[in-house]
Amino acid sequence: MKTRAEKKARRAGVGLYILAFVLAFGAGVISKFAIQPAWAKEYSATWSDEIGTLQADLAYGEGEANKFDLYLPKDSSKGSYGLVAYLHAGGFTSGDKADDKDTLAWLCSKGYVAAGINYTLRTDTNTASVLSQSNEIKAAIPKVVEAAESAGYHIDKLTMAGGSAGHALAMIYAYRDAKDAPVPVVLTYGAVGPSSFYREDWGIFGADVSDEAAIGLFSVMSGTEISADELHDGSYLEKMKPIAAAEWVTPDAPPTVVAYGTHDRMQPFLASLRLKTALTENGVDFQYFEFPHSGHGLQNDNAVSKQWMEAIEEYLEKYMPVD
Repeated sequence: MKTRAEKKARRAGVGLYILAFVLAFGAGVISKFAIQPAWAKEYSATWSDEIGTLQADLAYGEGEANKFDLYLPKDSSKGSYGLVAYLHAGGFTSGDKADDKDTLAWLCSKGYVAAGINYTLRTDTNTASVLSQSNEIKAAIPKVVEAAESAGYHIDKLTMAGGSAGHALAMIYAYRDAKDAPVPVVLTYGAVGPSSFYREDWGIFGADVSDEAAIGLFSVMSGTEISADELHDGSYLEKMKPIAAAEWVTPDAPPTVVAYGTHDRMQPFLASLRLKTALTENGVDFQYFEFPHSGHGLQNDNAVSKQWMEAIEEYLEKYMPVD
């Protein structure tokens, strides 16, 4: 049995890895799109009544963070609409649905119903994890569809999207939970979201060489305690699977557009290659964009960034056409 001192040291150690995780992902959020190229204006919009109607802070659960914003297009006469759920970044510890208002407004201006969804963020005083956050998103989607239907917008298809932490949660839903979705999930897109958790890939946090680092980081993210024995015999991967989107890719997975920076110091690039392999081996229609000079913010490859956004628009038009 562990002594009180050992337990205290253990909690302190885990706290250090939470702090490292928060600081790393926070830096990525700060740097993301710090400089906007001229073409990027084509993929954002300033919200106004000319675009549609915004229903803010609708509840999908009892938690304080269980709220979503619903962006409804001006034209409400169509027989059906595609829904894009865009999940915010923030390293699972910060961020808000309002951070993506210009992206959500752009989606709505194109004729989609769009939704920004909040989820309970990890803090040093709660036990929120990527797993609990993914389950909140799973609970939210039927409520989002229901709210759109109540407003007179019949939803017949769904795209899951997001950035960084939000991208990870979007992929988890698209690959793990699509079978339970109220409408077909026809597309997922986003950038720099972690999708697998092999310790050898996570050298940016020292998890490849330090048992303590791997146990602390993966226990926090998965929401379950991982032991040294599980780490050594590889069985920890079963505990990581519920939040490892790449492990849920099948031939039935929705078309996918993703982007990753080769110099990412927040989400390891090596992990993204496992996602690429899974998509390839399962014959999924996907486009994978590699940013050879960029980190988590994808800030140093303007030409590739433009190609990525063009691919997103192309896939939206192909799999969620606005009639």
